[in-house]
Amino acid sequence: MNDLGSLVSAVVVDYHAGSVLGGCLDSLVANGVTDLVVVENGEVGSTLPALGGRAVTIVTPQMNLGYGRGVNRGAAATKATPFLLVSNPDVVVHDGAVAEMLRVLESTPQAAVAGPRILRPDGTVYPSHRVFPSVLLAGAHALLAPLWPSNPATRRYRSRHADGSVDWVSGACFLIRRDVFEQVGGFDERYFMFAEDMALCWDVGQAGYVVVAVDSAIVTHVEGVSRQRATRSMVWAHHRSALRFEVHSAKGWRVLLVPIAAVVLGLRLVFSLVLGRS
Repeated sequence: MNDLGSLVSAVVVDYHAGSVLGGCLDSLVANGVTDLVVVENGEVGSTLPALGGRAVTIVTPQMNLGYGRGVNRGAAATKATPFLLVSNPDVVVHDGAVAEMLRVLESTPQAAVAGPRILRPDGTVYPSHRVFPSVLLAGAHALLAPLWPSNPATRRYRSRHADGSVDWVSGACFLIRRDVFEQVGGFDERYFMFAEDMALCWDVGQAGYVVVAVDSAIVTHVEGVSRQRATRSMVWAHHRSALRFEVHSAKGWRVLLVPIAAVVLGLRLVFSLVLGRS
């Protein structure tokens, strides 16, 4: 394999992640990624102290762009490498993970996005490889998850197809071909936060490519470090994005079900606000 530093650039969107950002960047460098761009979505000057003099490019939009828009701005500031690695700031990439995702994409021309196995700090697996929900599955998941997190619909949504394939992977960390990222227009900027990763993978699929799960590539994710600053607003963003994706992906007769989806999500929003969950 060629020198990884000439093939992969990384974009990390920071929103007051603090000291964990440095750990993320160090893990990327240890994996051979040298072109690092950090997007400061938090208050002006909030990212610099966490960098500790590390050699990175900082993009400072002076406002919170949201995750997808932040990644798009960061990608525009990277070098013209053929692959982009997108990561949350609270992710630690294990040794060899980037090279393994790159190997899979290089050996599978139809594959455009590779998602690693994501572990929580306690070593349990986070369900980062998922299927696009049908109307029935989406409705059952939306209504049951706030009250019964491990319900069958939610477990099915957070799983793979019977043949092991996946429809989409978590935006917390993934590798994507730059030409495909540009072909689909990057992240859809109508999503402020949540479901933008699902929408990106949907667009990639509509362009004729596939998304793959690479279990041999492992990262650890400290969930919700940035979200803790705006929990209630994130609940609103979550539900707005879920409805937007239904509109985004609805085709044929499914368009007629969008109003029903809106009602279901509205009920789920109420449950989530009452129970304090997203």
